[in-house]
Amino acid sequence: MGTNGSTMLKPLRQGLPPTGPSRVSSSASCSLSARYEAVRGARHFTRSTLQQWELSDRFDDVSLVVSELVTNALRHALPDDAADDAQHPPVRLHLLRWPGRLVCAVRDPSPETPGTPFDDDVPFPDPRGTAESGRGLFLVDSYSDSWGWHPLAGALHGKVVWALFQLH
Repeated sequence: MGTNGSTMLKPLRQGLPPTGPSRVSSSASCSLSARYEAVRGARHFTRSTLQQWELSDRFDDVSLVVSELVTNALRHALPDDAADDAQHPPVRLHLLRWPGRLVCAVRDPSPETPGTPFDDDVPFPDPRGTAESGRGLFLVDSYSDSWGWHPLAGALHGKVVWALFQLH
């Protein structure tokens, strides 16, 4: 991960128990296009990365969360005129592994606060599961051990929404 990735995730790293650089096991990231087909690419990237890290048994939960985070970024965080830009991709997926932890983080260009399943302004999911949308962050909250977000600073604009998985 380059300098932008380190800077981008500094607030997230500050929220985790202190670990030296030698304790960070692995990290991987990929750029995603401004098209919904990018969700499939994000799942494929996640599967490949988890296989390399010998974490294939966590794929179902992690993939569901990655899919929701990427879908939310594509649906709610991109301007209407977003176009694919090879030098400045609008959405980026980061997977980071610490001993006992896996973090999925999705960077997008919007400074807007993501809705939470507990906000009054965001509709809670349809209890029968028939609603077309509104379940994304509820699923992230249900399948990950914790999640959150933080705005980007400096030359990077937007925010990062992340989900943490405890590895047992």
